[in-house]
Amino acid sequence: MAVRAVVIEADGGSRGNPGPAGYGAVVRDPETGEVLAERSESIGTATNNVAEYRGLIAGLEAAAELGAAEVEARMDSKLVVEQMCGRWQIKHPGLRPLAAQAAGLVSRFATVRFTWVPRERNRHADALANAAMDAAASSVAPSGAGKAAAREATVVRATGTDPATTPASWEPRPTEEATRLILVRHGETERTVQKRYSGRGDVPLTERGRAQARATAARVAALAPSVAAVVSSPLSRCTATAEAVAAQVGDPPVRTDDDLIECDFGVWEGHTFAEVREGWAAELDAWLASTRVAPPKGESFVTVAERTGRAVDRLRSAYPGETVVVVSHVSPIKLVLRDALAAGDAFLHRLYLDTAGISVLDLYPDGGVAVRSVNDTSHLTDV
Repeated sequence: MAVRAVVIEADGGSRGNPGPAGYGAVVRDPETGEVLAERSESIGTATNNVAEYRGLIAGLEAAAELGAAEVEARMDSKLVVEQMCGRWQIKHPGLRPLAAQAAGLVSRFATVRFTWVPRERNRHADALANAAMDAAASSVAPSGAGKAAAREATVVRATGTDPATTPASWEPRPTEEATRLILVRHGETERTVQKRYSGRGDVPLTERGRAQARATAARVAALAPSVAAVVSSPLSRCTATAEAVAAQVGDPPVRTDDDLIECDFGVWEGHTFAEVREGWAAELDAWLASTRVAPPKGESFVTVAERTGRAVDRLRSAYPGETVVVVSHVSPIKLVLRDALAAGDAFLHRLYLDTAGISVLDLYPDGGVAVRSVNDTSHLTDV
């Protein structure tokens, strides 16, 4: 039986961007909220944006099968919503065929309206997409005779291409201009000196932290003769570091992005690891064992990874072929590097990032990633 109007909720993502990917889509009755159709699928190795477009396409196809005439498509992907509304250019060539396919489906309805919604209002589609990503990831997990295939899958995740038909990731890409991200951890604060959990608390730089910021600024200026933007977490320890950097690289305005803020450590904020171990032993063990577990009243690393992934996607889209300085905190930077290296979650607990350390990665238009350096502190020897 045909329906007049429907709401589509769509989402997609990948474990690594690019990495094992999947999408989810839900079609609802706009009056009752009843689920009329669900779609989800693992799509192998792809980027977040590709998976998001695939989710939208699946939702539109399901709405067409139901005979809908009026559609509201709700997504938490700002990029897809803005591109489908025609307000943002589609700069990535890999997305253009998908956008064209979605546009073709849109033309089959009397009206289609695109609406951006926060992720918490897109939970059903998000859950379907995450289940599809889990299935995609399990299909390439190394075990026994599958280790060689898993090594090949790692190459695919690192380069965004098929290793059988394209050059290895260490070969030059002469026709492609990468977006370079210079990732900077903020300078020293009292809490970093005392080794206390420092999440959303707005703790200022120490005097040494300010000196580190100045030294970091000089190092960034030497690394990047031209910087298109300086983007920072909104917390003052980051903005102060970012302003020092901006002053050395042509003084572009410092733009803040809430998705770059540190993990919310909840009730652990301001405590040392030993204090947390004493007061919340079971909760700490669960948190260390799974990135899906949040500290009490806090935020999981899965959630942090989702928002930092969004921030990276926006920078890749907004600054193709340019250099951007990103000033953030230890958790967001670790998660960006984990995904760039297609590493497992154990990476988060094994990588040490110093205050004012610098890491550099290149993001290519074809989805390839090259990590150039991690936690460079050569500029801090005299600070």
